[in-house]
Amino acid sequence: MKNYIIRRILQMIPVFLGILFILFFILEQAPGTPASNMMNPKMTPEQKAELTQKLGLETPWYERFVNWVAEALHGNLGYSINHKKPVTEVISDYVKPTLLLALISLIIAVLIGVPAGIISATKQYTAIDNVFTVISLIGVSIPSFFFGLLLLKAFAVDIQFFPLFGLKDPLLMSTSPVDKALDVAWHLVLPSIVLGLGSTATFMRYTRSSMLEVIRQDYIRTARAKGLREKTVIYRHAFRNAIIPIITLFGFWIPSLLSGAVVTETIFALPGLGKISVEASFTRNYPLILGINAMLSILTLIGALVADILYAVADPRIRYD
Repeated sequence: MKNYIIRRILQMIPVFLGILFILFFILEQAPGTPASNMMNPKMTPEQKAELTQKLGLETPWYERFVNWVAEALHGNLGYSINHKKPVTEVISDYVKPTLLLALISLIIAVLIGVPAGIISATKQYTAIDNVFTVISLIGVSIPSFFFGLLLLKAFAVDIQFFPLFGLKDPLLMSTSPVDKALDVAWHLVLPSIVLGLGSTATFMRYTRSSMLEVIRQDYIRTARAKGLREKTVIYRHAFRNAIIPIITLFGFWIPSLLSGAVVTETIFALPGLGKISVEASFTRNYPLILGINAMLSILTLIGALVADILYAVADPRIRYD
C-alpha cells in the first residue's frame, strides 16, 4: 500500500501540471486581459503599454505559465489587484465559509441519501420506493438557483423565519462564541439544504442501484438461507459490497461541492470562494481564478487517491501491490 500511495502521488504531479496548463491556456484565449478593466479610455498608448508591462503581460503566455508555476512552488500564487493582497491570503480569508457549507451539505447527503437508497432498494417497487425515486429525480433535476430562490421566497421573505442573506447577523450584540456559532449555523440552514439536495438525490440513486445489484447475488440468498437476520444480511453483507461505487462518488464529491457552491453562495450572498470566483471572472482577476482552480484540482486528485485507499478498507479482496 505504501509503494502504491507514493506511486500515485508521483503520477498526480504531471496530471496537476497538465490541468494548470489547460486552464492557463483557456484563460489566455478569453477576450480581454487583466489590464482591460484597469485602462482608462483617455490613456495614451504609451500609458497602456506601461500598464501592460507592470502587470507582466508583455511576455508570451507560455513563459508566464512557467514563471507562475515556479512561483507557485514557493507558495506564491500571484497578487490580487482587486483585493490588494496576495492570492493565498484572499483564499484563506474566504475558504472557511465554503468548506463549512460543503461539509454540512456532504453530511446531509450521506446521512439521508445512503439510508434512503438502502431502504428504497430493499423495498423495490413499493410505495416507499416510488416516493424516494420521485424525490431523487426532483433533487437531480431542479436547478439549484431556482430551488434557492424558492426557499428564500418562502422562508426568508414570506415567513421571515430564516435570514435573507449573509453569514452572520450584523445586529448581533453578543460576543459569546456559542451565540456566534449558532448565528452562523442559522444562516447556513437554507444554503446547506440547497447545496445538499442534489447531493442527497445523487447518493440515494447510486446507493439504490448498487444495492439492487448486490442483493440479487447468490451469497445474499445463501446468507438468508442460513437464517441470518435481515438487518445483518443487508448491512453487514450486502451494503459492504455495494459501498464501492459510493466511495467513488464520495471521493469526487467534495471538490464538486466546493465548485457547486458558486451558485449557492451567489444567491445567498455568502462571503465564500464561490462569490469571489464569480467576481474574479467578471473582473478578469486571473491570478485569483488560477489559485482557486489550482486548489480545486488538488482536492480532486486527493479525493481520487483517498477513494482508492478506501476501496481496500471496504473490501479486503482489493490489494495494491
